[in-house]
Amino acid sequence: MKKSLETIQNPIIPLDYPDPDVIRVEDTYYMVTTTMHFMPGCEILRSYDLLHWEHAAFVYERLDSTAGQRLAEGKDSYGKGMWAACLRYHEGRFYVFFVANDTGLTYCYTAEKIEGPWDKKIIEGFYHDCSVLFEKERVFIVYGNSNIWLTELKPDLSGPKVGGIHRVIVSEKNPRLGYEGAHFYQINGKYYLFLIHSDPKVWRRIEACFVAEDLEGEFVGGDVFNDDNGYCNQGIAQGGIVDTPKGDWYAILFQDYGAVGRLPILLPVTWQDDFPVFGEEGKTPQQFFITDNRPEYVYSPLVGSDDFKTLAKTPYRLKPQWQFNHEPDLSGFLLDPKRGCVELTTTRLAQSVTTTPNVLTQRMRYPKCAATVTIDGTKMKDGDCAGLAAFQSAYGFIGLSKEEGQYYLVMETRELDDSSLQAMPKEATSGKSTRILWKSGKVTLKVAADFHEMTDLTRFYYQNEGTFLQLGEAHPVAFKMDHFSGCRFGLFIYNRKTIGGTASFQSFDYQF
Repeated sequence: MKKSLETIQNPIIPLDYPDPDVIRVEDTYYMVTTTMHFMPGCEILRSYDLLHWEHAAFVYERLDSTAGQRLAEGKDSYGKGMWAACLRYHEGRFYVFFVANDTGLTYCYTAEKIEGPWDKKIIEGFYHDCSVLFEKERVFIVYGNSNIWLTELKPDLSGPKVGGIHRVIVSEKNPRLGYEGAHFYQINGKYYLFLIHSDPKVWRRIEACFVAEDLEGEFVGGDVFNDDNGYCNQGIAQGGIVDTPKGDWYAILFQDYGAVGRLPILLPVTWQDDFPVFGEEGKTPQQFFITDNRPEYVYSPLVGSDDFKTLAKTPYRLKPQWQFNHEPDLSGFLLDPKRGCVELTTTRLAQSVTTTPNVLTQRMRYPKCAATVTIDGTKMKDGDCAGLAAFQSAYGFIGLSKEEGQYYLVMETRELDDSSLQAMPKEATSGKSTRILWKSGKVTLKVAADFHEMTDLTRFYYQNEGTFLQLGEAHPVAFKMDHFSGCRFGLFIYNRKTIGGTASFQSFDYQF
């Protein structure tokens, strides 16, 4: 193990990994975050130093295969799905607990190894932003919004224990955001509850902590961290704390970064009179000591280019940086490593890029990133549009379309209503559209994004004789509650009139 003073580049992961919970098992740290409607879901990351992270596992390939999760029957799960999971390791098994806001259920997945297989069960009740504490033969779950509840569960985790503890332990009325995002621990004989809430007068996330001597006693505390690290008044809060093998403590919280999403922030935690102190003098330090448990380890990237020539050990054989927008319809998906391509085929009619199944996504990276992909549309049908999107509710894309046997390049957007967090209205087909005649069924397309200081602009290009030319205007994107996730690159095909057309995607090149 190596302990050294490091200059910390926060956010430690410049990608949308919100609501983190983190644990340590021997010398290895694991972190779970919210994956919403994306499939496969509930991604767990691995690290040996808390700074660098790589993919470890997806907990599930599919959740419940409801119509909404399959993006079928006019339903969807955008802004829903799994939220704010709790990750635990107890008596040789890993546990993941979370609710899904589309099904109204609480899930418990367990596995002996982080890679799985993961066994699924349902816990009776709905426990928003839950955190679980195993204590000898008893199990407790803390959860809620504004009113934070402590409930004792049955030892088999099937539901609340009859006659067990069931009480409100912290409560707050707040016009913006009351207490939620619980993280619950027993440390040195005391019980610590970490929560997020907002400044009631202005939107700003704040971290709070309450402590009690026993589970029947009073939880006492208040705000422990209120800082934006100099970034746009966006507070840092909600996440887990973890100790190192040598007893040092750290927190991983998240911070809003606009359209790119909510990004993890690493802070040192010290203790004063058995109460946690986050950061240094109330601020996010730029340098602090970290311990690297495996200094020679080389991490696999969380996003990146793909030649589609490798079959990975993931549910859909794709590299783990890829997720579908919903549960995929595999009859319209083919990964062909021999040809080095992904083929997407329309299996149902769709009005837009967000209503079509099998959109293949990767997180965009802060502060700037771009991606190119080559599309072969020679098997497209009239009415097909295949392309590369900035995938969010106020999406934009550049694509190859086919009409009456002729190919066109099209740049299309769904216009942003405003930059607030409030959800956009149900999608209409209106938006800006620009198209030009194209000479063939093949093209290389590019999407570039600028998120620096919440610039939140995307631009769209096509390659002509080796040069990338912009099509249409720059398009603003924003983090909105209807999708509740950061902007992503998306590969797609859709058709409003007929099905069965196919587009082939090759040579995905991720640039940052």
